Amino acid sequence: MKLLEGKTAIITGAARGIGKEIALVFATHGSNIAFTDVALGDATQALENELVALGVKAKAYKSNAANYQEAQDLIKEVAADFGRIDVLVNNAGITRDTLLMRMTEDQWDLVISVNLKSVFNLTKAVQSVMLKQRSGSIINMSSVVGVTGNAGQSNYSASKAGILGFTKSIAKELGSRNIRCNAIAPGFIETDMTAQLSEEVRTEWAKTIPLRRGGKPADVANAAVFLASDLASYVTGQTLNVCGGMVM
Repeated sequence: MKLLEGKTAIITGAARGIGKEIALVFATHGSNIAFTDVALGDATQALENELVALGVKAKAYKSNAANYQEAQDLIKEVAADFGRIDVLVNNAGITRDTLLMRMTEDQWDLVISVNLKSVFNLTKAVQSVMLKQRSGSIINMSSVVGVTGNAGQSNYSASKAGILGFTKSIAKELGSRNIRCNAIAPGFIETDMTAQLSEEVRTEWAKTIPLRRGGKPADVANAAVFLASDLASYVTGQTLNVCGGMVM
């Protein structure tokens, strides 16, 4: 059963990791895919080819989600290329981890801009398309540290917590037009980034998780499929923690 048949989704920062997995899983469920990265290259071309091979329309776009005008231009281009936009996944994000006493203003500003302002940029840009359609699903990628906080990640935690408040507000603003807005808060997900951690660190982290393991990118992608699909037609303003029980 293809849950996203005939839909078109935009996924930001999808060249690797969780974003890439969301693109692939969405495509297997029949969604056409527009995805972005700050630069186009071998990775974006390979993903575009892989998506097309799954039988859907797919196109990579060079776009900096943290830039307001680039977000506006992206939405116009995607709407022209695909004819409609049913789903927006605000996935672009970075980390610049350090204790507050060592954190620079640039480290703070960059994380807030890429992680939080980008969500404002793309959501504001896409709402005009979705308002005309009187339908749409916006999915914002937050994090469990946006719920709990984490030492050494005050900038990242603040950006991800801000996304949660933004999500609830947009759900209230756009709900009457059949536009839903939800957040996903992943926990410890095994990606290229976490693979750089030592085996000891990953083992100790797993001990704090009730399911006693890290999650897979597919775990997050499957949650996104649900929120993007008509199965979640009465779900908005919610945060879905995909964390193996870290947050209850």
